[in-house]
Amino acid sequence: MKKTILYSLCLLVLSSCHTDIKERKNVSDLEAIQLKTLFVDLDNKLVDLTQYKGKRIVLNYWATWCGPCIKEMPGLKKAEEILENHNYTFLLVSDETIDKISEFKTNRSFDFNFLKSAKSIEALGIYSLPTSYIFDENGKKIETIVGTIAWDSEQIIEKLKKI
Repeated sequence: MKKTILYSLCLLVLSSCHTDIKERKNVSDLEAIQLKTLFVDLDNKLVDLTQYKGKRIVLNYWATWCGPCIKEMPGLKKAEEILENHNYTFLLVSDETIDKISEFKTNRSFDFNFLKSAKSIEALGIYSLPTSYIFDENGKKIETIVGTIAWDSEQIIEKLKKI
C-alpha cells in the first residue's frame, strides 16, 4: 500500500513537471515571459512587465553587435512615435551588460526603453535577432516577427493600429 501511494505521488510530481508555465499558472503570454527571466532597466532596477498591462507592447530582442537589429532601429523609433497615441509601449531587450547597452544608447543616440534580460536570449528560446513579439492590451501574444522589417512602413503601422 505504501509503495502504491509513493509510486502515485512520484507519477503526479513527474507529470506536473512537464506542464507549461502558462498552463500551470493560467497567465497571459506576457506574464509567462516574465516568469522565465528577470528584466532590469539601465539603472539596474527590476522591471515587471505586468506594469504594462492594458498597453499594447512591442518586445524587441536585439544585440549591440547585430547589424540587422541596428538597421531596423530608426524605423522602430518612427513607429514608436507614430503609435504613441495608440496605446503602444516599445521595449528593447538585450542580454548584454548594462554598461554595453548604455554605451550603445549614448553612442547611437537611440532613445528607447532598453531592458536587460537576466537570462541569455538563447535560454529564452530566441535563436535569431532581431526577434519581436507583439502583445495586445491583455498580454496575449498576437504576432512573432523574426528578422528585420520596415516598422515605419504604412502596411506595418496600419496592421499595428488594428491590433
